This record gives sequence, structure tokens and C-alpha cells, in this order.
Amino acid sequence: MIDEIPLRTWLAVAIAVATAAVVLVLSGGDGQTALAALAGCAALVVIIATIPEELPADAAPEPTRAEIPYEAALEAIAEPVLVLRAGRVVVANAAARALLGQHILGEDARVAIRHPGAADHLADGAEHPVDLVGIGTLDQRWQMRTAALGPALRLVHLVDQTNQYAAERMRVDFVANASHELRTPLASILGYVETLADAAGEDPGLRQRFLGIVFDEARRMERLVEDLMSLSRIEAEKFRLPRAEVDLAGLVQDACDSLSTTHGNRGDDIRLALAEDLPRVVGDQAQLSQLIHNLVGNAMKYGRAGTPVEVSLSGVDRTVCLVVADQGEGIAPEHLPRLTERFYRVDPGRSRSLGGTGLGLAIVKHIVERHRGRLDITSQVGVGTRVAVTLPAAGPDAAVIKA
Repeated sequence: MIDEIPLRTWLAVAIAVATAAVVLVLSGGDGQTALAALAGCAALVVIIATIPEELPADAAPEPTRAEIPYEAALEAIAEPVLVLRAGRVVVANAAARALLGQHILGEDARVAIRHPGAADHLADGAEHPVDLVGIGTLDQRWQMRTAALGPALRLVHLVDQTNQYAAERMRVDFVANASHELRTPLASILGYVETLADAAGEDPGLRQRFLGIVFDEARRMERLVEDLMSLSRIEAEKFRLPRAEVDLAGLVQDACDSLSTTHGNRGDDIRLALAEDLPRVVGDQAQLSQLIHNLVGNAMKYGRAGTPVEVSLSGVDRTVCLVVADQGEGIAPEHLPRLTERFYRVDPGRSRSLGGTGLGLAIVKHIVERHRGRLDITSQVGVGTRVAVTLPAAGPDAAVIKA
């Protein structure tokens, strides 16, 4: 039995006893100090004895550099990566072969990449990043990064910047368009105020007309600022799913009642058809109300006076579908894909004269996306436009809050 006790344990016991003896001598025979020393040494014995003498059998040893599968690691990288030896491609991962062709192994890298900027960069031996346009497709943008791996080896990494560039362009265009849209009414307001401050302000009729124009332009700026703030809020909540159960039929009825007194006599042209026993939807009540107001308001603005604005709500296969149709001038097919872009207008002059901000359908698109729905716009020139929004109905087991 004694033979089964490891040598290390005996050594730990011996060290602990010796330590206790030394402490006892130095303490001058103080019993409390000796007991404390013995307790500490006992703990030391337990700690030493419980440390395993060697790694468990199933513990994998650290791999050596030679055992690491570098080529397999390169294959797993989603972006194109090349390894060059003396300027020729000796390794190309799957992404590089898909972009540049399966034949690039063994080729001169300047021929394989087929871009003048890349050829110059590789010839110079520079290691700073360089931007390249047109590899793959004409509108694709890449950033090429290189690094030396040794005297003759070089790593080339191509980073796709297409989406980042497109997002930056959208941001720049958005800021430019917003600035222009705000500057136009502001310039008009300042001009008329300056005129009113001069002699024109003494003519009651002229003063009243100019003040009316200033008021209209100020309201136009107010609508634009409200839409910009609304769009910003919706985008901020884009990835936060709504959790409230909403009665969409009630929202449609309320919106049509509210809009029936706007746009002159167009309220009489609204034709509302609501199916019975419609399921609720999971959504944000305020945003869905805004969506309905935007769609019905657009149909009233752009449809021909005296023609019906048809608003219907129906349920199909666990979805609820809202359709708004007008009988207006219609929209040419080439404009349809861009209707939901910010500030895009088919007829800018007419849109501004009717009080449009150019953000209504962009707001609708973002609301539909947040609610995981679908937006379809069809139109025929001379006939009219039809907009359909399909939203998933609330499921019986959905974790929702009653609105």
C-alpha cells in the first residue's frame, strides 16, 4: 500500500514537516504559531499532491509549425489570397481561382491579376495597399495588400471594397441631396423676407402673398426634416424586430378617415375594402400607420382628380396584404427599380409642387424590411400605379405584446 504512494507526495510531506519544524523553532515554541504553520503545510501537501504528473492521455500536444496546414487555412479564407515565388503564383486559394481563373497557378502574377495598377505595384515591390477597379466586373472595387514572406516569397491579398464604396457613395449622395432639398426652400424664405423688409412690406396685398409663400416654404422644410428624422429612427431600429400585435385593419380605417379631409376633394375618391376576420400582424403601430399614410397619400396626390383611390386589405396564407391603387399617369418601367431610393423623383417639379419630399417610398421600404415583409410596385403609363405590401400575420405561439 505504501509503495503505491507517489514519490512526489512523500517529498511534499517531508518539505511540509521540515517547514513546520523551522517555524516552530523560530517562533520560540509558541503553540498558536506552530498550529498555523502545520495547517499551511498541510494545505501545501494537498496542492502538490493533486497536481497531475503529466498531461492527460487525450490532451493534444502543441503542433509544430511544420504540422500547421497553411494551404488548407488559405482555402478557408473567403477573399482571394495568392502566394508568389519570384513573381509567379505558387498558391492560390479557391476565392482567387474563382475570381482570376483556374489557370493562374504558375503564371506571372502581373498576368494573372490582369490589371495595370496591380502590375505596377507588384513590379515596384511596394507593400502599401493599392485600390483597383474592374477586376472581375467593371464596377467591382478591390484593395490589394502585399507582404513579404521571405527572400523570394510574397503574399497578395485582395479585399473586396465594392459594398463599402457603394455605401459611402450613398452616404455622400444622401448628404448632398438633403443639403440641396433644405437649401432650396431656405433660399426662397430668405429672399421673400428680405423683400418684405424693403418697400414691398408696405403693400398689404403683396405682403400677404409673400407671407403665404414664406409659410409654404417653411412647412416644406418642416416636412423634409420630419421625414429625415423618421428615416433615421427607422434605420436605427432596422435589426430590432417589433413585438407588438397590431390590428392593421383598424390602422387602415383610421388612416383613410384622417386623409379623407386632405388633398382637396380627393377624400371622396377613397374606396376602402377590408376583408373580415383578418389576423393581426406583429409590428410597430406608429411605423405601420406612417406606411399607410404615405401610400394612400401618394395615391391621392398622383392619381387623377375624380378617379378612385382603391385601398384593400386581405389575408392569404398567414399573411396580410395591403394594396393601394390609383388611376394616374403611371410610371415608366425604367423608373420602377429606383422609386424607393432617397430623393429619387420621376418628375421632380411636379413632386415638389405637390409637397413631396422624395423620401416617402424610401421610408415605406425601410418599414417593410424591418417587419420582414414584401413591397411590390407595378405601374402602367396612362393607367395608374399599384403598390402592394405583404406582412406576416401574428402566429398563435408568437411572443408578442398586445397593442
